[in-house]
Amino acid sequence: MKYEIQTEGKFKFIETYGGSETIMLLHGLFGALSNFESILDGFGKRYNVVVPLLPIFEMPIRKVSLSGLVDHVVEFVAFKKYKSLHLLGNSLGGHISLLYALSNPKMISSLTLTGSSGLFENAMGSTFPRRGDYEFIKKKTESTFYDPKSASKELIDEVFDIVNDRNKAIRVLATAKSAIRHNVADKLHTIKSPALLIWGSHDQITPPFVAQKFAELLPNSKLFFVDECGHAPMMEHPQQFNQILDTFLTDVLAKKKVSA
Repeated sequence: MKYEIQTEGKFKFIETYGGSETIMLLHGLFGALSNFESILDGFGKRYNVVVPLLPIFEMPIRKVSLSGLVDHVVEFVAFKKYKSLHLLGNSLGGHISLLYALSNPKMISSLTLTGSSGLFENAMGSTFPRRGDYEFIKKKTESTFYDPKSASKELIDEVFDIVNDRNKAIRVLATAKSAIRHNVADKLHTIKSPALLIWGSHDQITPPFVAQKFAELLPNSKLFFVDECGHAPMMEHPQQFNQILDTFLTDVLAKKKVSA
């Protein structure tokens, strides 16, 4: 990872300082920061791309929940004094993005979701990964992708570390249960900001019908499927992902300029 993690106050984050418009990226439950490297590379010079580290494994256990993570994002945005955001979330990060957008609508210039939870939670599959069984965890991690080779050793090792650390494993389960409780289906119609859905056509965790339901419920949304792609399009097909995102953001900013 070539981007330096900065620390200010209680917050840890990556920031590129590349432009006046801020794109904030929210990672998933098992998401390494390297998941977003292609977006940082592709947009970091034209936009201020920021990736806050969500304190899933640092929060007091009684506060481990989606609400606690949304509160952290709210505090981070206030601390950094951002005026508006192009918010992008993958998996659990998408769910947090939706909850943030619902409670802070005036802050959202656009919303991008990829493999987001919030409607259908199958992130853990039918069983929690077995502790101590590296091969099982390797296969479980590889199933996130259409092409198993997309699962880097770094990512597999990180998941293995989480599963085998009792405190981290407890927090993963608590966060996953909190996600199930925070279904947003009945609230999505209130999100009026432009929304982009980029989905893997072979996503096994949040299958294509989930994307179609999001597109149906979000009133100002566009849906794009990426073929031969699993749960993390920005990792498996970074060039195509960035092209879709670039076109969307260019259109959003053009319309914003006209209406200003």
